[in-house]
Amino acid sequence: MIGSSLLTAFDLHLFNEGTHSHLYEKLGAHLMENGAFFAVWAPNADQVSVIGDFNNWDPGASPLQPRESSGIWEGFVGGAHHGSMYKFHLHSRVTRSYADKADPFASFAEPPPRQASVVWDLSYDWKDQPWMTDRPQVQSGKAAWSVYELHLGSWMRMADDHNRWLTYRELAPRLAQYVRGLGFTHVEFMPVMEHPFYGSWGYQVTGYFAPTSRYGTPQDFMYLVDHLHQNGIGVILDWVPSHFPADEFGLQNFDGTHLFEHADPRLGIHPDWGSSIFNYGRNEVRGFLVSSALYWLDRYHIDGLRVDAVASMLYLDYSRKQGEWIPNKFGGRENLEAVDLLRRFNIEVFKEHPDSTTVAEESTSWPMVSRPTYIGGLGFGMKWDMGWMHDTLEYMQKEPIHRKYEHQRLTFRMLYAWSENYMLPLSHDEVVHGKGSLIAKMPGDDWQKFANLRLLFGWMYAQPGKKLIFMGGEFGQWHEWDHDGSLDWHLLDSPNHNGLSHWVGDLNRLLRSEKALYELDFDPSGFSWIDVTDNQQSVVSLIRRGSSPEDVIVGVFNFTPVPRHNYQIGVPTGGRWAEVLNSDAPVYWGSGMGNLGGVEAAPVGKHGHRHSITLTLPPLGALFLKPSG
Repeated sequence: MIGSSLLTAFDLHLFNEGTHSHLYEKLGAHLMENGAFFAVWAPNADQVSVIGDFNNWDPGASPLQPRESSGIWEGFVGGAHHGSMYKFHLHSRVTRSYADKADPFASFAEPPPRQASVVWDLSYDWKDQPWMTDRPQVQSGKAAWSVYELHLGSWMRMADDHNRWLTYRELAPRLAQYVRGLGFTHVEFMPVMEHPFYGSWGYQVTGYFAPTSRYGTPQDFMYLVDHLHQNGIGVILDWVPSHFPADEFGLQNFDGTHLFEHADPRLGIHPDWGSSIFNYGRNEVRGFLVSSALYWLDRYHIDGLRVDAVASMLYLDYSRKQGEWIPNKFGGRENLEAVDLLRRFNIEVFKEHPDSTTVAEESTSWPMVSRPTYIGGLGFGMKWDMGWMHDTLEYMQKEPIHRKYEHQRLTFRMLYAWSENYMLPLSHDEVVHGKGSLIAKMPGDDWQKFANLRLLFGWMYAQPGKKLIFMGGEFGQWHEWDHDGSLDWHLLDSPNHNGLSHWVGDLNRLLRSEKALYELDFDPSGFSWIDVTDNQQSVVSLIRRGSSPEDVIVGVFNFTPVPRHNYQIGVPTGGRWAEVLNSDAPVYWGSGMGNLGGVEAAPVGKHGHRHSITLTLPPLGALFLKPSG
């Protein structure tokens, strides 16, 4: 038995110690000559066998044996082959009951609602070596990041084929062409890990090592990532270590006990979703989660992981009333075990894949989320700036006549902008559950709605921080996002929607071509206000800088529909200032008001600068200017 095992004594030691970060190489199902080796962690079972289509699902045909005191059951099963369906059949010595469980380490599963795991060979011939070689440069904090977030099953559907979703391989050329055409640097996929309930959008994960079979095989998903890489597009995945669903075939009560989750509902049940919370203090659970993260970076060449619902992990009283939670050993509300898990996750990710990144969706003021662990941080590469998102959308939804009273919503983030490495998200969370689409949030008539949304995107791209836009926002999808349908692609035939899309594409191209807009995103020397006090006219002007003195961009934003003529602002240099982007240009469905391509600076001091320029500010307009010699 031991001779055919993939598990060495050292593997067992690391596993029980909680420091084994490549468990996917040892546990689960692994093809061997004339069969497969199976291993599963079930310490409170007294019988475990493999049932599958290779043994007529007979619980007595393929028993596994316990491996020392590790809690792992293992064995070789002849006849299992690539494509074989299987489950683990367990008898609990605690509950004295039987259960059939999917493999926690399965690399593939039957399409839902079926639940069996599938033995699978993950061999694939990658062709993305140029991308992987260049990744340290394109993934650094000093690189341009413009992320397009999407849900694979509802980005585009085949209307002429019963509204079916696209497969991974059908998505690849369409998505690569679209994203590349608009100039985005990355895509971020909402969870692709296997999930039984489609309406969870992937956030109720049962297969932490399996891309959902709804859209194809593991190799089909590899092809999608590979094709995006070959087109110069990075891939970020949503990863959900905060909770898992209560489906009977999944992780909950795996061996008749609360193995992966806490037994006490004050610790183990998520109050918002009714799902199970991982027991982060259990060594083997930590190894399971860290191994899952590294698996996607290793096997699928993923470039980054966005970690969902980090706040719900960090706080023991998250969404709980008094008496519904248990304090930590010091009497506090911080989940010390989750903190340890997140730090360990980031340490391992950056140790093995230093050119990847991790991004935290963390909605509180927890300190140093994106600071190194060796100075007390959580170790993430970036953190979503939820405060900027809430403040900015709150401001933009106001009628322009009232915006002068809300001016601080535009300016407040600069009080904390350098406390973390921020990504600015306009994500899926803002266009669901009755919140309306981005374009629908904007006030005014149709012209003003589109002008406001162009202005919002212009303001976003002028801010320090990396950018993220959810699918449909880039062309003004009217309806809230619906996971059961496709985006309304026909809208691009209308000049207003097409103009908005053109604007986003030009913002991306400007971002990528001007170091001033990205190189010092995480450095306060890359930003300064010109005038932030003109709340009466709701106008804001600012400067973005790169590391070289010549890398300068000025942004001016008029948040009212009233044109501002002869509007004077100070600028850092004399000479001509070219108007490199104007959101009111006719090509974007604007009114065509602007500065005829640029203005000359006068040697008249203003706003602390020795020179100034006098501009025409278009209604609800964003201007970007740069010195042109």
